[in-house]
Amino acid sequence: MALKGWRLILNRVTFIPQRYVLGIMGLFALANAFTMRVCLSMTITQMVLHAESSEHIVGETCPDNSDTSGSGGSNSTVYFEGRDRYDWSEATQGFLLSAFYYGYVITHLPGGLLAEKFGGKWTLGLGLLVTSIATALTPLVVSMWGAVGLFIMRVIEGFGEGPVTPAFVLLLARWVPPSERSRFGAMIFGGAQIGNIFGPYLSGILLADGGDWANVFYVFGGLGIIWFVFWVLLCYSTPNSHPYISDEERNYLNNNVAASGLHKKLDPVPFKAMLRSGPLWVLIMAAIGHDWGYFTMITDLPKYFSDVLKFNIKETGLMSALPYIAMYICSFIFAALCDFCIKKKWHSITTGRKIYTTVSSSVPALFIILASYSGCDRFQAVGLFIASMAFMGGFYSSVKINAMDIAPNYAGTCSAFVNGIAAISGIITPYLIGLLTPDQTVEQWRIAFWAVFAVLVGTNVVYVIWGSGEQQWWDDVSKYGYPPGWKHGTFKKRQTDTEKKIVHPKHDHSPIAKD
Repeated sequence: MALKGWRLILNRVTFIPQRYVLGIMGLFALANAFTMRVCLSMTITQMVLHAESSEHIVGETCPDNSDTSGSGGSNSTVYFEGRDRYDWSEATQGFLLSAFYYGYVITHLPGGLLAEKFGGKWTLGLGLLVTSIATALTPLVVSMWGAVGLFIMRVIEGFGEGPVTPAFVLLLARWVPPSERSRFGAMIFGGAQIGNIFGPYLSGILLADGGDWANVFYVFGGLGIIWFVFWVLLCYSTPNSHPYISDEERNYLNNNVAASGLHKKLDPVPFKAMLRSGPLWVLIMAAIGHDWGYFTMITDLPKYFSDVLKFNIKETGLMSALPYIAMYICSFIFAALCDFCIKKKWHSITTGRKIYTTVSSSVPALFIILASYSGCDRFQAVGLFIASMAFMGGFYSSVKINAMDIAPNYAGTCSAFVNGIAAISGIITPYLIGLLTPDQTVEQWRIAFWAVFAVLVGTNVVYVIWGSGEQQWWDDVSKYGYPPGWKHGTFKKRQTDTEKKIVHPKHDHSPIAKD
């Protein structure tokens, strides 16, 4: 009775809508996740030995203008005395930078399935807790086992973060009405840019003047553990399971959110139909393109600033943060504009997703190439990279939330497919760039950036032609029915007596017919 009374009091005094509490906690979740993901990109510049090559380097290299008198520059002699530094080649560094994504890819699909079965709260929360603990333990493990230990810890961190995106997509599908999804998508997934801003910036401060690189892992791992405590206390998987949400907000969400998980138990995941869904595979291709460009930026841009443009470590942290400040701000501008146009019915959801996929793919690709031709003009290059990442903010109004459009009921599993397969880019790109840029010359990096351009633009074209923002028939069979050719096999085994009696005269108007 006391617990019930306490919940009733909270219900009456809570004036902040609980979906906004979820959104704010989600923002901090993604911020923590990305600080832990990208912190190695900065620390590895201080973990390795910087020896001059004895071989003749063919190609343009930029002059070193860093301050070596105590600023912790990229080639400075000021390093923390109490830690070993490692003789890792560029290829080995690329391999270590990609290690996170080996674990990240593997747990996407299991994470989506677990979120749909047990709820997004615990799937997401426990995953980030694992990542936080592994991050905090990284210095100890590296001191014992070197590169092998670092690789293993990064894979474990990836394991923990794999369920994050599918769990959040499912939470959004069950908490946020369609007309608010672009805004909430920008709020929550924009937290990644908060992580990309503060991760490099705080790392630069911690590493400057010979700072211990281990402190970077201790700080970000500790912040993740603190976040987990608040997440457990404040957030819940659905509005109907929330103990002190207002009755007004609960009724509003029940009336405006389409996800069936709010109202009834879902049928088993229709894997056969999903794997044969054109819009889902086109979405996967668009996500591969974005991740190829985005992961190249978050993983290798600090190395480009440090090793090619010769910014010192504190400057590298600041310069690496600036593009993500622009991306974060622009994500809200694009999201508000997209939601406004959809509400006014100036364009459909499908058209909106295609517009902002183009904004976040082809436009950034152009600026990345221009940056590669700026040579050693450091500030022109930074300006162009900032412009590139600013336009990439349109991603949160397009590809990132498109799984909720085509499959609100199975958004967790769809998001797991999309993000899990696309994250393979994170495995390929750091290692590929390590192979393409052994001498860290401007020309070698230009080739790497042309590869990014080709993937971004190519996948964008595919999405513009075949992408969709309509709910697919297999996501809600009771609404759309079975199209011709699906009366036998997997779906027949799953049919209930009610579904067998349903008459569906509108097969030609279902999303599958349009695709």
